[in-house]
Amino acid sequence: MLERTFSIGHVAAVTGCKVETIRFYEGIGLLPEPERTEGNQRRYLAKHVERLRFIMHARELGLAVEAIRQLIALGENPSAPCEQADEIARQQLESVRRKIARLTELAAELERIVASCDGKSIADCRVFEVLADHSTCDHGGAKVRP
Repeated sequence: MLERTFSIGHVAAVTGCKVETIRFYEGIGLLPEPERTEGNQRRYLAKHVERLRFIMHARELGLAVEAIRQLIALGENPSAPCEQADEIARQQLESVRRKIARLTELAAELERIVASCDGKSIADCRVFEVLADHSTCDHGGAKVRP
């Protein structure tokens, strides 16, 4: 019995992934290239859809392409220990926590700037003053050099 196949348009519709993105994932080797019809149309199997959903979920969690590649390679050996997969997830968690801390600092700085602006004129606008002179910032970010 032949396994059911799907067009790229159908795969895009059922996963919510754009056709161009599916082709991109194929091109970089995250998604195996599907077989093609005599008319050169891609025909995907259920395993392709499952892999694409895996990739999309990993991307939603912010994982880099290389981390996803490593996870896919690890998944090729289901009986192997999952220490490497755990480490990839831990590293991503730490990255997310650093980003949250940085965004929290930025939000506080923006709140401070907005609260100190009287909104009367651009000539006296605190937003312009702070953006023009980084030394007036409280967030301690890296100074931009001209």
